[in-house]
Amino acid sequence: MIAEAPASAAFRYDPYSPAMDADPFPAYRTLRDEYPCFWSEEAGKWVLSRYHDILGALQDWRTYSSAKGNLVDEFPGRAGSTLGSSDPPRHDRLRALIQSAVTKRALDHIVEPARASCRAHLAALDGRREFDLVNDYGARVTVDLLFHLFALPEENADLVRRNAVLMVQTDPVTRKKGEEHLAAFRWMADYAQNLVQERKKNPGDDLLSNFITAEIDGEKLLDLEVQLTVTTLIMAGIESLSGFMAMFGLNMAELPDVRRKIAGDRSLITDAIEESLRFNTSAQRFKRTLTCDVELHGQVMKAGDAVILAYGSANRDERMFENPDVYDLARRPKRHLGFGGGVHACLGSAIGRLATQIAYEELLAVVPDFTRTTDRLDWVSSSNFRSPKALPVARG
Repeated sequence: MIAEAPASAAFRYDPYSPAMDADPFPAYRTLRDEYPCFWSEEAGKWVLSRYHDILGALQDWRTYSSAKGNLVDEFPGRAGSTLGSSDPPRHDRLRALIQSAVTKRALDHIVEPARASCRAHLAALDGRREFDLVNDYGARVTVDLLFHLFALPEENADLVRRNAVLMVQTDPVTRKKGEEHLAAFRWMADYAQNLVQERKKNPGDDLLSNFITAEIDGEKLLDLEVQLTVTTLIMAGIESLSGFMAMFGLNMAELPDVRRKIAGDRSLITDAIEESLRFNTSAQRFKRTLTCDVELHGQVMKAGDAVILAYGSANRDERMFENPDVYDLARRPKRHLGFGGGVHACLGSAIGRLATQIAYEELLAVVPDFTRTTDRLDWVSSSNFRSPKALPVARG
């Protein structure tokens, strides 16, 4: 059912707007303060912006369902076959099987390969005063890590990343996935399917092989579930992790006092990661679909309506976090939504934290001081994620 817009809503919120990508936080504040349950004409969806409303939605999966997809603009055929796009009990089965596979690759196994990758890419930047923190470093480290975990053929690295970046994008004019984005999804799904078939014939000691062989009480993942899980993890692993590394680097470039403190004591990076996940997460918005009518803040959302959960707004909600627009290294926020929450809390959060920690331990050891070289950033056009396409910096 298509809901009617609240009559008093003169304010407009467009998650597809390039201006929103550049600085979403003033709009988030207006939403929280004046329109905490808001119908966005541009998105054709409700928007929740307050922390406790979003946390409540994440915890109430029976009402706020993921079974029709969790991406604001969903891909055809994906809903129902991945962790993020299914509800319990199907979700619990998928999560248990995938968790069983992931635990076979202990975090310790990625530390040395990740450090070696970081050092190799930093060595390639030796002698360069200026470089791109995204395309010369963070994205390359992320791709290396994903290829190591899945034991993927390295000659495909550039093509895999190109399609992963396209997959998360949405056309800001049509406000939907364009043909190039759908083609990228089809390419990645075919790529994953071929990998699954090849690895079934030649299993190895890698995450993809573990997905195929994971078993609980005699039950395994279906081929389609493995294919779409790998497709999603490559997309999220490359673009979401790379995006967060970029946002972390942006914080460090814009907060020189914080960066110098961390460069002097790199044990503080773990605190900085948590505050960055709260302050400027790359995972800004995800979707749910209502299974029944819900009345909230004087508005009635109808069964079947789609709801955007604005994580980026929740993490800046002063009802939950004191002085939320201030980056506070000593804050140590324990309940931020930088990795979501509820039954759909990100399964890769530990890997994401560790990879970012290693990347910036290595970077700050070599480049302790750097600044942005441009005031204007070009942002990835995505209704879910927020990250710069490039982050040019110069050594101090």
